[in-house]
Amino acid sequence: MNISIDIEKALKALASDKRLLVLSLLKDPVGNFPPQVDGDLIEDGVCSNWLTEKMGVAQPTATRHLKVLADAGLIIPTRKKGWVFYKRDEAHITAIKKLFSEEV
Repeated sequence: MNISIDIEKALKALASDKRLLVLSLLKDPVGNFPPQVDGDLIEDGVCSNWLTEKMGVAQPTATRHLKVLADAGLIIPTRKKGWVFYKRDEAHITAIKKLFSEEV
């Protein structure tokens, strides 16, 4: 698997306590969120509404944070039944960690 990494974009995405919170929460979706009606927490990810609530911000602010994480390749958005679900992109996160440890 060849993963393209923009290290600057990834570091900027990680430079926010709210975005770090999202990544931490998504590490254990079953432990951090209640079951969902329209999406499986593991397969589909967590509904953006749950993430917004956990971040304690307004919906537009949460959407912006989630977009930054998705654009950096740290999370994967999935549309299902009118909702957007997010899960971590573990392969991309691992590649970023490896690249960062080699570069720094």
